Amino acid sequence: MSDKMTEREKMAAGLDYFDMDPELSAMRNRARKLLRDFNRSDFLEGDGPNPVMKELLGTMSEGVFIEMPFHCAYGVNLHLGKNVYFNAGAAILDCARIEVGDNSMFGPAVQIYTASHDFDPVKRAGGRETAHPITIGHDVWVGGGTILCPGITIGDNTVIGAGSVVTRDIPANVVAVGNPCRVIKQLEVG
Repeated sequence: MSDKMTEREKMAAGLDYFDMDPELSAMRNRARKLLRDFNRSDFLEGDGPNPVMKELLGTMSEGVFIEMPFHCAYGVNLHLGKNVYFNAGAAILDCARIEVGDNSMFGPAVQIYTASHDFDPVKRAGGRETAHPITIGHDVWVGGGTILCPGITIGDNTVIGAGSVVTRDIPANVVAVGNPCRVIKQLEVG
């Protein structure tokens, strides 16, 4: 079945794909051009939805604000709920779908990676990779400098401490910190 799929379809399905495929390269170049325009703009809070980001992102709901500079690989795989905020310096490798729930906030220099490379150096050098989706719940706060690794889910109302490296799922209603990130406190919500 995967023989008849495009590299983009393989990427979306979480299968091994060739990251330098011409279609994927064209998609990344489109994103780079839009990001260049966004990062050079004088767009301010209160100006309403940013038209460049609306064109770039898969979903950008009302009240989303993204500080400059901002980077993503494709944009089309990034789906942001209402009132999502990204502070300056976010770097997002959205090779797979990334869903962010309403009212979630990200500190400066947060990195979100869906792409993963083979441990075998020969396969890795051949430009093969896989991508695994990330889901971030509603009302999540991710502290500055945090890294979110491929395939993880963060539950609603959770706080991830600054500088954490999230390598596995984190449940709802907790504070989690560290490298690797682990739960240190249950939150009483509501």
